[in-house]
This record gives sequence, structure tokens and C-alpha cells, in this order.
Amino acid sequence: MQVILLERISKLGQMGDVVTVKQGYARNFLLPQGKALRASDANIASFEGQKAQFEANNLESRTEAQALADKLNGQMFMVIRSASDAGALYGSVTTRDAAEAATEAGFTVDRGQVALSRPIKELGLHAVAVALHPEVEAQITLNVARSQQEADLQASGKSIQERDAEAEAAAEFEIAELFDDIGAAAAEDDELVDTPEGGSDAQAPANDPANEDKS
Repeated sequence: MQVILLERISKLGQMGDVVTVKQGYARNFLLPQGKALRASDANIASFEGQKAQFEANNLESRTEAQALADKLNGQMFMVIRSASDAGALYGSVTTRDAAEAATEAGFTVDRGQVALSRPIKELGLHAVAVALHPEVEAQITLNVARSQQEADLQASGKSIQERDAEAEAAAEFEIAELFDDIGAAAAEDDELVDTPEGGSDAQAPANDPANEDKS
């Protein structure tokens, strides 16, 4: 099916381009959302007559989108989810979750604007693109954690796995020190057992007059 684009569509074309698309894509997305018209002679002529107005509207919406992008870019939003010790989520984080997290923080973001190649299924920091306009995109970060404490840890640049590894290493070090202390104490006890009571000076010399028989 041939359509005339009323706005820029990524990987498809610019406003005013006449392109060929699959019928399902046109009927289910482009046409009902007002992003394109059937490329009939009448619609092409109508577009040409209103082209200036379409361009003015596009410029206005792009300016508004850019203003929002300037505020949204680089923002980090927390999403609390249950997960295994290995960091795998019991479920997933979707475009709806991302949009809700941004909206709760005071930004107007629709789930349809959030671009996720696949649902997020593990803890950590995840970069997510938000298409605010066909020509304007913002980048946000979703901080997916099991608690506020873990989210703060991840925001500081340390992963849950790194924290657990450090805790395990610290525990092993404490155990090693404990065994060293026990070994040192045992060695001291052995030295005390091996040394005769009173030390080497406790015995009088063999030729001491005090040891000779008295007549």
C-alpha cells in the first residue's frame, strides 16, 4: 500500500514522502494515528495545499518535545522488583513500567514513547530511549532494584553482585584471621609446655659446693 507521510517516520521517510508499506502496518498504525494518508491523487493534492500548516505544527511540537528532552535526558528512575539472589527478576520491567516511573517523577511520558528492544528481566541500570517526537529522542536510565538501599548502591556505580562478592571476601578474610589467631595461640601453648618450669637457671651447677657431701 502506498501512503503519504504526514511526519517523519524512522527508517521509513520524511514528511511528504510517498512510500510503500505493508497494509497491516498502514491500517493498524500509520493511518489510525494520523501519521499518514493513503497516497490517492486527492490526498496528495490536499497535503500539498496544507503542507505549510503541517510544517508549522511539526515545528511547534518538535520545540515542545525538545524542551522536555532537555529536562528528561540523563534522568534516573527507580523501579522496585522482586528478584533472585542471582539478580533475575520474578517477572519483567516493560514500557508501561518505564512510563509510569517517569510520570511519577513529574514527567509526561507515554508507554508508546518508550523504546525497549525486549523487556528488562534482571537487576541493574538499564539505558532506555524515549521518543518524544519523530525528530527528538531522550535517554533515561531505569534503576531496577529490590529495595531503596540496593537502588542507591547501584546508582553509586556498584552492582549487587559486586557488593555480594565483597561481603563474601570480607567474611573469608575474617575467618582466615580467626584461624591465624587460633594457630598463634596454640603455638604459644606448645612453647610453654616444652620449656621446663623455672627455666634453665633453676638447676644449680654440678660443681657447686652446696651440692657436695658435707663431712
